[in-house]
Amino acid sequence: MSVVGIDLGFQSCYVAVARAGGIETVANEYSDRSTPSCISFGPKNRSVGAAAKSQVISNAKNTLQGFKRFHGRAYTDPFVQAEKPGLAYEVVELPTGSAGIRVMYLEEEKNFTTEQVTGMLLTKLKETAESALKKPVVDCVVAVPCFFTDAERRSVMDATQIAGLNCLRLINETTAVALAYGIYKQDLPAPEEKPRIVVFVDLGHSAYQVSVCAFNKGKLKVLATAFDPFVGGRKFDDVLVSYFCDEFGKKYKLDIKSKIRPLLRLAQECEKLKKLMSANASELPMNIECFMNDIDVSGSMNRGHFEEMCESLLSRVEPPLRSVLEQAKLKKEDIYAVEIVGGATRIPAVKERINRFFGKEVSTTLNADEAVARGCALQCAILSPAFKVREFSITDLVPYPISLKWNSPAEEGLSDCEVFPKNHAAPFSKVLTFYRKEPFTLDAYYSAPKELPYPDPSLGQFHVQKVAPQADGSSSKVKVKVRVNVHGIFSVSSASLVEVHKTDDSEEPMETDQTGKDEEVLLLFSSLQLVQLTVHVPYLHVTSVDRKCRLIQRSPNQKKANQRKPKAKKPKVKTSTIDLPIDHYPPWQIGRDTLNLFIENEGKMIMQDKLEKERNDAKNAVEEYVYEMRDKLSGDYEKFVNEDDRNSFILKLEDTENWLYEDGEDQPKQVYIDKLTDLKNLGQPIKTRYQEFADRPKAFDDLGKQIQLYMKIINAFKNKEEAYDHLNAADMEKVEKGTNEAMEWMNNKMNLQMKHNLTVDPVVKAKEIQAKTKELTSTCNPIVSKPKPKVEPPKEEQPAGEQNGPVDSDANSTGSQGAEQSADTAASDAEKKLPEMDIE
Repeated sequence: MSVVGIDLGFQSCYVAVARAGGIETVANEYSDRSTPSCISFGPKNRSVGAAAKSQVISNAKNTLQGFKRFHGRAYTDPFVQAEKPGLAYEVVELPTGSAGIRVMYLEEEKNFTTEQVTGMLLTKLKETAESALKKPVVDCVVAVPCFFTDAERRSVMDATQIAGLNCLRLINETTAVALAYGIYKQDLPAPEEKPRIVVFVDLGHSAYQVSVCAFNKGKLKVLATAFDPFVGGRKFDDVLVSYFCDEFGKKYKLDIKSKIRPLLRLAQECEKLKKLMSANASELPMNIECFMNDIDVSGSMNRGHFEEMCESLLSRVEPPLRSVLEQAKLKKEDIYAVEIVGGATRIPAVKERINRFFGKEVSTTLNADEAVARGCALQCAILSPAFKVREFSITDLVPYPISLKWNSPAEEGLSDCEVFPKNHAAPFSKVLTFYRKEPFTLDAYYSAPKELPYPDPSLGQFHVQKVAPQADGSSSKVKVKVRVNVHGIFSVSSASLVEVHKTDDSEEPMETDQTGKDEEVLLLFSSLQLVQLTVHVPYLHVTSVDRKCRLIQRSPNQKKANQRKPKAKKPKVKTSTIDLPIDHYPPWQIGRDTLNLFIENEGKMIMQDKLEKERNDAKNAVEEYVYEMRDKLSGDYEKFVNEDDRNSFILKLEDTENWLYEDGEDQPKQVYIDKLTDLKNLGQPIKTRYQEFADRPKAFDDLGKQIQLYMKIINAFKNKEEAYDHLNAADMEKVEKGTNEAMEWMNNKMNLQMKHNLTVDPVVKAKEIQAKTKELTSTCNPIVSKPKPKVEPPKEEQPAGEQNGPVDSDANSTGSQGAEQSADTAASDAEKKLPEMDIE
């Protein structure tokens, strides 16, 4: 099972994986741990990541960036319309009404949904993880901003499916940061103690998020979140872009905003300048060559002036900090630490504002760029059975209040109820009880639209089907389970019909009192009964009677009075439940058939990218071979080819080079393979002669050493040296014969090769020499390495009365001395058997 965490950022993405050594952020093919959130479409293939970012200016209309915030949004969304003027690519309205992107791909005009585009980016990140883990990747955890709505989260989930990923959890970015912070802490308070309160501030490229979290040992609870979705690093970049557009317009008479390419180039330079100002307070230059109309432009900026221009943005730093403390009902003194992450927190003025608000120095113990991805990988490791991770529970929250409304037959109108208030714990389930005679519809919506950074508060409609009245014609009891799941997505997860069967076989006691009728109305005719599964309040009934929900608490005195009433008998009741189907109609939800089509199209695009890569690799191989051979024919290979062959080969290489940049610019893969084969037919013999010339001396040297070794052994045997006197004479004759033949063969080949011209194939190749060496060794080694036979010494017989051991002249001391010696020997043996140990 793969354990992968993905930080799907607005500007750049990070991938973290869990390994035996811990969590590691992996690098892509460019050895960079950051992968730009960028996709470029071309006539033959698409590029993703760093390769796409290099085409932002050269292929501006077909290079996509900043598309993350289009998830789940309609084309008419005010945010989409506000973003359109600053985009180089075209945003269009799709048949579903959602925002799509139009590009030229494979020389055809194509429209892609945001889910498809994000799926392409996730495919790239998946490949990066697979390259690091050396195994397929399926399971993952993906981070999204905490302010993402239901529609945006569903859209991201669809994108993960398009990429072939199984998203175990969509986790809020600040929650992922909190997990990365807390799971390694060894000094957290015990569960029964007062929790440690930590604030996490994440100011990224496009959004500003703040969370306050409570930590106990093995436990994390998010208390409150606040955010400003429209403040981020890119807004600071926009301030610089606007300033230099005005300055260059006045200084050089250039209308920069009228053309997208100079504007994109200026944006890149402004981002670099902003980063430099974060580390340097002095005046810094801005120089761009051939910026527009072949004009070089220059300007300057310092940190003080930059902060003055950004005052309106900096003033938006404090409100979310204040809001999150108010929501959690905390004081500044309650905060243990303030952790900051996100690239834009490196701006000194931002850091200063946060310091000033909390009255303490912010902490930067977490990696500002990689903390989210690391937290995602940790969450994935917790969910995975493949890793044993320290127990750590995570309780997140619902960022916006969620309500339900339904058609009320009792009052012939609409009724509603808030089922999940703001900052309610998540994931969480609740059960609602309805009394109905026919199918009914629940409308889910966000009940605080002013807090919503999204124009449509609807979460969709849920149609509960196959509801029928009881056998006696009364309303059926329907239990509906609503849930906010681990992804932060709301759903009506199940509905069941409760059937009541009365039997006369036995009777049970039944309470009767003066308020019996009221109780009956409360329990049998209320249109909504709300039961919170994890909270138990004594004597609490939640009713609505088709109006706003009211809490009715029965007093303990009333309960005691009811207990004193006489008990009557009632028939025994048996109940059974039947699951009911639910139809869901969420806004902008991709249907299963459409999603399968997107998955199929993604597979085709992956295959197209693979084929184009193989074609480019084949073309590059031809180009590389041309350059290599042309250089070496005038260098290393010069003396291994005659002048006529060299000149004709160089001419063919030049023709091939010209062909590559003309007719051969765009040819099928097989054409390049055939072209390379033709060149190698001419170049390989030259390369072989050069290689043989380099390898042959060593091969002859190894053979010579073996011959000398066996000659020495033969001479030693003839001189009857003791080390070899056990060898058989006939065998040694074989050794001598084989050695002499090998020597004669080697001398013959060496003499022929010395007279041979280097421009033709060698007389003998290194492999033949190595084979001769192996043949000689296999013949001689078994003979000369034969060991001497072992000779056992004769056994001496002892006289019958002689003692086996030391004998002392003093007979009385013999026994005691022997015992002492035996004891010493045993002690010595015991010491030898003890394992080595360190002495401290």
